[in-house]
Amino acid sequence: MNYWKTDDQLFELIRKELYTAVLGDIMDKLGYLHQFLPPNIQPLNENMFVAGRAMTVLEADVIHEVSNYNDSLNKPFGLMLEALDDLAKNEVYICTGSSPSYALWGELMSNRAMKLGAAGAVVDGYSRDSSGILRMGFPTFSHGRYAQDQAPRGKVIDFRVPIKIAGIKINPGDIVVGDLDGVCIIPSQIEQEVVIRGLKKARGEKTVQRKIMDGLPAKEAFEKYGIM
Repeated sequence: MNYWKTDDQLFELIRKELYTAVLGDIMDKLGYLHQFLPPNIQPLNENMFVAGRAMTVLEADVIHEVSNYNDSLNKPFGLMLEALDDLAKNEVYICTGSSPSYALWGELMSNRAMKLGAAGAVVDGYSRDSSGILRMGFPTFSHGRYAQDQAPRGKVIDFRVPIKIAGIKINPGDIVVGDLDGVCIIPSQIEQEVVIRGLKKARGEKTVQRKIMDGLPAKEAFEKYGIM
């Protein structure tokens, strides 16, 4: 069965029917046992949900404003503005590499990302301008709220390159899904199998839930449906 033909359809399906727990369960069964980002990366609002393709961004702490080796480091944010403007529809700005001591995402960045049709932001650090981001409802996942700016402390040194967050490798184009239970990464080479199997499991869980609510013991439900 062909569940989707375009990324628009794929991510609408994920937003409508899937969630990180079921996707993580499927990846466990496929032998991908370490696909969740650290649990301290959480949504700014419990209702935020992100699903899109990774637009990877590499940040680094800086001490001096001037570099003799890389002109991009002489810019106030390094390549951050270029990375932000390069976001495409259904992409997630996902950033790591720096110490988690300042904000990597803010309101104006959210404004620009929304204009470009981006799906959200996931940063291995803090976010700021929280009230503005919450008002616009842009899905933002971070270590939490902290106003200290990145400008004199960190710069984007590259983007659309492989990155790692807590040992989890993220390639450009991998699928990023985040909700109140965390953020997981689906490698692009297994995305079709993970989503299709995830849909079957999520729909099966609804059946099991109805049976349990009707009085079926959990042990019997698991023996019959293989879902819990």
